[in-house]
Amino acid sequence: MASRLLHRLRHALAGDSPGEAAGGPEAEQFPESSELEDDDAEGLSSRLSGTLSFTSAEDEEDDDDEDDGEAGPDPLPAGDGASGEDAGDPPPDGQRGSQPLTRQLQDFWKKSRNTLVPQRLLFEVTSANVVKDPPSKYVLYTLAVMGPGPPDRQPAQISRRYSDFERLHRNLQRQFRGPMAAISFPRKRLRRNFTAETIARRSRAFEQFLSHLQAVPELRHAPDLQDFFVLPELRRAQGLTCTGLYREALALWANAWQLQTQLGNPSGPDRPLLTLAGLAVCHQELEDPGEARACCERALQLLGDKNPHPLLAPFLEAHVRLSWRLGLDKRQSEARLQALQEAGLTPTPPPSLKELLIKEVLD
Repeated sequence: MASRLLHRLRHALAGDSPGEAAGGPEAEQFPESSELEDDDAEGLSSRLSGTLSFTSAEDEEDDDDEDDGEAGPDPLPAGDGASGEDAGDPPPDGQRGSQPLTRQLQDFWKKSRNTLVPQRLLFEVTSANVVKDPPSKYVLYTLAVMGPGPPDRQPAQISRRYSDFERLHRNLQRQFRGPMAAISFPRKRLRRNFTAETIARRSRAFEQFLSHLQAVPELRHAPDLQDFFVLPELRRAQGLTCTGLYREALALWANAWQLQTQLGNPSGPDRPLLTLAGLAVCHQELEDPGEARACCERALQLLGDKNPHPLLAPFLEAHVRLSWRLGLDKRQSEARLQALQEAGLTPTPPPSLKELLIKEVLD
C-alpha cells in the first residue's frame, strides 16, 4: 500500500498521470485517485508551490476544533444552499487568488483540447484560508475555473468549504450511483484538518474531483453541479444589489455570468436571464447605460420569439429607455412592448428589472 501511494505521489509531483503510465481507458479518464489515505504524503504541498497560499501556521495548534462537518455528519441539511455564504463573505475579487495559472495546468489544457469532452474545464485551488468565526473554524478553498478561451483571460472563481464539496458528492451519489462509483472523494478526518499538508492534499483532491465530474456528460449536466458553481454567487449578487451595493454586486454578477458561459446551460435560460438583469441594473445604477443596454440586447436574443417570459416586458422597457437615453433606435422594442400590452400580457407600465430582481426567489 505504501509503495503504491509513494509511486502515485512521485507521478503527481512530476506532473505525470499514473493512469498514463499504467495504461487503460479507465485510468486515462480518471488519472489519479482523490482519496486521502494517510498523513505520510510529505512534500505534496510543494506541488502547489507558488500557486496555493496558506494562512499562518498558528492555525495548526487548534486542528481538533474544526466546525465544518468534517469530523462527523454534516450539520447542514442537503439543499440548504449554504455554499460559503454561511461562512461569511469570501475575500474581495482583487484578493481572491490572482496568481498566474501554473504551467502544468496550461500544458494539460493544450493536450486535452482534442479529447471527446467538448468543453473541458480545469480547476485550480489558488488559495486555502483558515477562517475563524467563533464558534466555527473551517478552511475556505478558492478555485479558479478555467475553460476554452484566451490564456490571459481572468478565470472565474468560486470559494467553497469542505461541507459544500461533501454535500455535492452526497447528492450526486444518491442520483447517479453508477457514474459516481468511479469517482473518489477525500474522506472526513478527526484530526490535523488545518496542517499545510492536509490542506494541500485536500486541495488537489478537490481539483481532481471536479475535473472527474466534468469528464462525465451525465454528471456535467446535473442540476446539483450547476447549483454548486453558480447558486451561491447569484444569491450574494442579488443580496448586494437589493441593498444598493452595485459595484460589489456587479463583480459577482459578472463572475456568475462567466461561470454559466463555461458550464453551459442545459436547464433553461432563467438563470442567465436573471444574471443579465442583475448586470443591466448594476450598470445602469453606476451610470454606464451603454453596457446596460448591451445586457438587455443579449437577454432579448436569448428570449427570441418564444412565448412571453416574465422578464420579456421588463427587458423591452429597459431597452427602450436606455436606447432613448443614448439616442439609438428603439422602434422595434417599442413595437414588441406595445403588442404585449395590447394583448394584456403585461401591465402598463411593466415592472422594472430591479423590481423583479428583488422579488425573485433563487432556489
